[in-house]
Amino acid sequence: MSRAVEDTHRRMLRARDAMDRAYAQPLDVPALARIAHVSESHFTRTFRATFGETPHRYLQRRRVERAMFLLRETHRPVTEICFEVGFSSPGTFSRTFRDIVGRSPRAYRKETAAARSAAVPVHVPTCFTMAWTRPSDSRPGAVPGS
Repeated sequence: MSRAVEDTHRRMLRARDAMDRAYAQPLDVPALARIAHVSESHFTRTFRATFGETPHRYLQRRRVERAMFLLRETHRPVTEICFEVGFSSPGTFSRTFRDIVGRSPRAYRKETAAARSAAVPVHVPTCFTMAWTRPSDSRPGAVPGS
C-alpha cells in the first residue's frame, strides 16, 4: 500500500471516528471534509470507496445502532430515543430504523423484550453480540450504501 493511500485512509478514519464520537450532533459533509482535510466531493467519494457506504448512510446506521441498544436496555419513549441519537424527526427515525433493521422501533423493542424473557441466560462474548446485532443492508432487495 502506498503512502498516499495510507494517508487517505487515515484521513477517512479520522472523519469516521469523529462521526462515532459525535453521532448525536448535527454533522454535515462540509464539517467532516474539513476534519479529513479534503474537499466535500472528494470526501464523499473517498469515504464510500474506503468504507463501502456514504457518510450519510454510515451516520444513520451508527445512530440506529445506538437506538437499538437504548430500545433494548431502557424503557424510555421511542420519541425521546429518536432525539437523543440525533434524529430531528420521529418520522424520519422510524423510516430509517425500518429500512436498516427491517421492523419499526416499537416492534423491535417488543420482539427483543419477548426474546429476552423467554431466553435462557447464556454468556456470549461482547464481540459476537456486537457483530450479530449490527444492522446491515444484507436484506433481500437492499441497495448497498443507499
